[in-house]
Amino acid sequence: MAQAAPAGRIFRVRHGRYGMYGATEPDRGTRSATQIELFRKAIHMAIAAVPTIAALDVLLAAGLLGVGIVIYIAAEQARLTGTRVAVISDVTLLALRERDGRGFVLGPVTLGLGAMLALLLYPEPAASVAIYALAFGDSAAALVGTAFGRIRIPYTGGKTVAGSAACCAVVLAITLRMTGDVAAALAVAVAAALLEAAPTRDYDNLMLPVGAGLVAHYVL
Repeated sequence: MAQAAPAGRIFRVRHGRYGMYGATEPDRGTRSATQIELFRKAIHMAIAAVPTIAALDVLLAAGLLGVGIVIYIAAEQARLTGTRVAVISDVTLLALRERDGRGFVLGPVTLGLGAMLALLLYPEPAASVAIYALAFGDSAAALVGTAFGRIRIPYTGGKTVAGSAACCAVVLAITLRMTGDVAAALAVAVAAALLEAAPTRDYDNLMLPVGAGLVAHYVL
C-alpha cells in the first residue's frame, strides 16, 4: 500500500453505529496517522505467511487467498449497506484512512491478489521475494514515510524519499539474505522502491509484487 500522510495529521476514528455508509456515528477519540498506519501495516505484513503455506502446496495457498478475497468483498459490501460483519467490518473501520472516505476499501483485495499473482506467475525464489517485498518493503515505506518523511518525490502523489529509501533497504536486506547475490538483490530492491513510489494508490499492492517478482525471476 502507498506511503501515508505525514504523522502530524490527525484523523477521526470512524466507528460506532452502522448506517448506509458503514459507521455513521464516530466516537470522540482520535488517532494519529502513524497509529493508523501501524495498525494497517500489522495486518499488511501478515501476507508474509503465504510463502510458508505455499511451501506445502502452492495451490492451497492461492486458494486460501482467493477465499479470503471473496469473504472480504462480501463483508465490505455488507458494511456499505449497513450490515456489520463481525471482526472484518470492525477491523476495516479501524484501518480507515482519511483518503478512503466512505467507499469500498480496496487495499485488502489488491493485497491478496498481488500475493496470488506472485505465487502463480513465478517459481521460487522469485515468488517469495516478491511477496516479502510486498509485506515488508511496502510496509517499511509507509511507516517510515509517515513518521519521518519530509522530502516528497515529485509526481508520486506524496511519496517521500525516506519511505522509498526504507523500502529499498528492506527489500535489499531480505533478498540478499535469501539469495546471497548482491547485484541481484540490489536490482530487485531498486525495482521494488520505484514501483512502490508510483502514484498508484492501493494498486501498488499489485504492481510491486508482480514487478519485483519479474525482476527477481530474471536476475536470480
